Amino acid sequence: MQRDDAFLRAWRDTATRAPEPEDEELARPPLRCRTLWISDLHLGTPGCQARALLDFLKHTECETLFLVGDIIDGWQLKRNWYWPQAHNDVIQKLLRKARKGTRVIFIPGNHDEFARKYLNHNFGGIDVAEEWIHETADGRKLWIIHGDLFDGVIQCAKWLAHVGDSLYEFTLKLNRHLNSLRARMGLPYWSLSKYLKGKVKRAVSYVGDFENAVAREARKRGVQGVVCGHIHHAEMRDIDGILYCNDGDWVESLTALAEHADGTLEIIDWAQHMPVTAKAGAPREAVAA
Repeated sequence: MQRDDAFLRAWRDTATRAPEPEDEELARPPLRCRTLWISDLHLGTPGCQARALLDFLKHTECETLFLVGDIIDGWQLKRNWYWPQAHNDVIQKLLRKARKGTRVIFIPGNHDEFARKYLNHNFGGIDVAEEWIHETADGRKLWIIHGDLFDGVIQCAKWLAHVGDSLYEFTLKLNRHLNSLRARMGLPYWSLSKYLKGKVKRAVSYVGDFENAVAREARKRGVQGVVCGHIHHAEMRDIDGILYCNDGDWVESLTALAEHADGTLEIIDWAQHMPVTAKAGAPREAVAA
């Protein structure tokens, strides 16, 4: 049986086990929001920042949590199985949130496309959906998608996307070695991959084309905005009258999108919320979009 099917079965079976003991009272007060969006966690890869993600999940509360794709990296798991306890802890925490009343909605992306076989199913209280329309507290309708359907490389040359994923993984390994050297020199973390994306004109053009394509489709659907992930670039801006929101990623930037009680939206940089000790212990490596 394929590993991805085995994992989905494990996800389902985990929900039937006895609940684990609750965490001890935490000193830091939680950030309370109406809605949270996170994507591109890439669980199942050595570069997944599971420790930082657990800190986020422990210190936030919301009515609805959207998992906007690439939560589990099926591409990497097929090449090399990697699933440490910390990644299991993330799944357990998501299931616990669902048990305690948070509505959790999982919209699969290209890296966890195996889950699209389970659309309209529920795993341990987590709903799997292809897309979603979310209404904010102030009455705006937001279309929720991962975004890979608007990526020409994914749709027209998937083999090239896999090649790019492998090359990107090499860049990240180099990035890890560079940052080990920087740490010994007392210098802060620096993302080689983000630097390259910002400098290569074709990459900058790709981001702009993606954002405009998603906004055009949202306008056709008659909504006021769109929330997506996929390109690992957090952004919130108006595109010809459509509110374009990208919640970024949890491998390079540790970002999420939040809706507050009055319906206002905000991109959260969780690195600014984490204690110094947690930042120091969080592994810094990323994976491709």
